[in-house]
Amino acid sequence: MTEPALHVEGDPARRVGALLAEAAADGRTIVLTGGHSVGPAYEHAASLQADWSEASVWWGDERAVPPDDERSNYLLSKRTLLDRLEGEPDVHRIRGELQPAAAAGEYERAIEGETLDLLLLGLGPDAHMASLFPGTPQLLERERLVTSGPAGLEPFVDRITLTLPALLDARRIVFLVTGADKAEAVRRAFRDEISDDAPASLLRRGNTPIDVYLDEAASGG
Repeated sequence: MTEPALHVEGDPARRVGALLAEAAADGRTIVLTGGHSVGPAYEHAASLQADWSEASVWWGDERAVPPDDERSNYLLSKRTLLDRLEGEPDVHRIRGELQPAAAAGEYERAIEGETLDLLLLGLGPDAHMASLFPGTPQLLERERLVTSGPAGLEPFVDRITLTLPALLDARRIVFLVTGADKAEAVRRAFRDEISDDAPASLLRRGNTPIDVYLDEAASGG
């Protein structure tokens, strides 16, 4: 088991952006995420390191939408990170425009055997991570690396997501969490007992180092 390290920062997105830039410069395999907090981190990473040509980029989850859909995690990353780079990484997009099960199967074949050096995650107000929501079938998967299924929160479109076995196999896990509406989820995920009701807490059962970068509001003071 691992004990997450919580880092309360004045601007946690800048700190995470610096970590991403460092990983890109080192040619690492980086797993990106979506969410409201992460755009500034991507922008800062691009400003610090414009050449990501030695790195590879994946995503922890995606909505079952085309890549130009405003709900797409890929589109967020493209606008805030990829389009700002001088040297693009090897990009491995989840093809959300496919049927969800087909997209999951394709992505699993692509990611199998990869070493995920830096896994970036957000935290939902229900303590979900990637698209592993409390009470959904995706959370129970123990064999496959990628699966698909319904969302637990809005927007209610199907999701394609890395599974718990895939997440636990990463070398380093970094969470970026901001806002007072996440304070309860932070407590449940990183301080309370491990529970399926708080999916992010399940990562503590592994041995992967977990760093959580959060602002004062998300820390609950």
